[in-house]
Amino acid sequence: MRIVFAGTPDFAAVALQALLKTDHDIIAVYTQPDRPAGRGRKQQFGPVKQTAVNAGIPVYQPESLKSPEEQQQLRELAPDIMVVAAYGLILPQAVLDIPPRGCLNIHASILPRWRGAAPIHRAIEAGDAETGITIMQMDAGLDTGAMLLKHRTPIHDDDTGGSLHDRLAEMGGTAIVEALAALESRGLTPEPQNEADATYAHKLSKEEARIQWQDDAGVIARKVRAFNPWPGTDSELDGQRIRIHEAQPLPDASKAQPGTVLARERSGVDIACGNGILRVTRVQLPGTRAMSVSDLINGGKPVLEPGQVLR
Repeated sequence: MRIVFAGTPDFAAVALQALLKTDHDIIAVYTQPDRPAGRGRKQQFGPVKQTAVNAGIPVYQPESLKSPEEQQQLRELAPDIMVVAAYGLILPQAVLDIPPRGCLNIHASILPRWRGAAPIHRAIEAGDAETGITIMQMDAGLDTGAMLLKHRTPIHDDDTGGSLHDRLAEMGGTAIVEALAALESRGLTPEPQNEADATYAHKLSKEEARIQWQDDAGVIARKVRAFNPWPGTDSELDGQRIRIHEAQPLPDASKAQPGTVLARERSGVDIACGNGILRVTRVQLPGTRAMSVSDLINGGKPVLEPGQVLR
């Protein structure tokens, strides 16, 4: 099939790489305009654009697909189908109607759970036992189209937003190749989503990064995992911002004020929560790299010592 691919970040680039290994003809790639990145704030190619350039595929980067001119340009490409993964732009109905076989979306959850921008992270944060990839026939709604294919994976106790992202990206590439092969051979039966089961995965924000120590220790631990590597989780101690990279809940209880450091051993720093105790095992102080608590103790800094209170 003649495919137009639309996507922007790493998650989408993995799917594009999988499609490039098939016999399908990737005739064009749509991706968001280049953005400034890094300390120098220089314009940089996104992962999908870099993949397309390396493969010699024409790249289009409109600010929007709402204009008749942009829609006509896509129409002239004459795609059989459009594959979308984390593109970041809304596809108007006029665009959805262009490919004869429609537009397929690679979504990183088992729909209708976790529609929206951050399904990977919200699944971890909520304590879901599993997640996966849904290949969906796109419609004008936000991740509301009929489901064509699903691949599932358990969420492990040590999964972070980063590790689960990478696993689902690979699954997404496998799933879209499988879905396209099925469409060409036997077809796929659309399954409508049950609106009653729908949940929304709000975009992550730095404002959510501050740990609320009055929360349950298990809730905080899941948030630390979900927000790793971005935007991370942090707390304040004596005016210093301390980032918490790894932590786990303990079954013990404490009557101390939430945020109080109860113990500091090489195995971790134990901190009182609203319910339970959180053992922090990897931290980052201002101006330093992330380090284990053992390395923190070796450094001799009087930080995260018993009696100190994080806020």
